[in-house]
Amino acid sequence: MKKVSFGEMRCSLARSLEIIGDWWSPLIVRDVYLGLVRFDDIALNLGISRNLLTLRLRHLVEGGVLKRTAYQTRPVRFDYQLTEAGEELVPIILALTAWGDRWAQPQEGQPIRFVHRTCGCALIPKITCSACGEDVNASDVSALPGPGGAALPGTMVLAKRLARATSA
Repeated sequence: MKKVSFGEMRCSLARSLEIIGDWWSPLIVRDVYLGLVRFDDIALNLGISRNLLTLRLRHLVEGGVLKRTAYQTRPVRFDYQLTEAGEELVPIILALTAWGDRWAQPQEGQPIRFVHRTCGCALIPKITCSACGEDVNASDVSALPGPGGAALPGTMVLAKRLARATSA
């Protein structure tokens, strides 16, 4: 089955999903963040086929999320590290994990606990406003057209609706 490409959509969310939107990529990013940086460790941890892992790692490297570094020359072997873009995904992965702990937790309980190193307390990520610091919930946000907004695939209807809302 051929995957639909979001790479040309005029939507930042869609273009992000083009890079990290498959099922495996967030899990791979999580594993690398948690120190599983070698191919065999990631494959074993996730139970992913070697073919699929090779494809996903290549895609994440090409997308600027991971970088690979040779740690052995005969045979050549690589480990994977998060790039700056990959590190910026970590809070998103933590937030998705917290959502899963709340709404889709395994019956046996929370599989991984994250602790904030600064204060030593269990971490439950929150989204806050970068200007005022208040917690942000769905009802607290308004959407306005951005400079790249256009009635093109990805924002075909939204761009028109946002433009009407601001002109009203």
